Amino acid sequence: MKSAKKATRKWDRSDLPVGDEKVEAVREMFDAIAPRYNFVNRLMTFRLDVKWRKTTVAAIDLPPGSRVLDLASGTGDLCIELQRTGYSAISVDLSFGMLRADRSGSPLCQADTLRLPFPNACIDGVTCGFALRNLENLQSFFKELARVTRFKGRIALLDVGTPTNRFIRFGNSIYFGKIVPLIGGLFSDRAAYKYLPRSVAYLPPSIEIVRMLEQSGFANVKHTQLTGGLSQLFVATRN
Repeated sequence: MKSAKKATRKWDRSDLPVGDEKVEAVREMFDAIAPRYNFVNRLMTFRLDVKWRKTTVAAIDLPPGSRVLDLASGTGDLCIELQRTGYSAISVDLSFGMLRADRSGSPLCQADTLRLPFPNACIDGVTCGFALRNLENLQSFFKELARVTRFKGRIALLDVGTPTNRFIRFGNSIYFGKIVPLIGGLFSDRAAYKYLPRSVAYLPPSIEIVRMLEQSGFANVKHTQLTGGLSQLFVATRN
């Protein structure tokens, strides 16, 4: 418990951690919030996160039985949806606390998503939900996705977005910046959920993410805003 508290305090700094410090802080932060993670997610998104995950799995569009990695899998929400759709899911997360709370029944793997313990071109598809901003190096992550994904395999990457409509953007900034930390503080860890609105700063513009995916070996890269830009989805096919 002591290490978890120490990790979450890092997110109260005026600057955001980078490099190895970011990797350690993210892992320990998610270890700390794992027990209440699902409940707080449903509460703070008004269950929109359920809809977004369904959209993500539908976007994979692979034959039934395809093997799909869910990276930064958390408590297994995407894995459950993948199984419901007929895929064979594998749950991969850096946080042991999250894997311990996984309810999907999928095979579990604790691993750094930048160094996946899987052979080249062995996976049909990859999903990743709300984790791009938590990764230490996005370009390295996309190259690792390209390494493990077979030719014509598919990826679907979901994360928070920045609404283009100024009224939605203003309302979201108030809710995300002020209300979400209060909810997190009441039911889980305030410092961790205070980090969420700040962590968006890690994400490059969507056009830059599309470019990085194309440079890493993916084609037909499509970016879609969901729910007015509250979240965003990147879908691509392995070249």
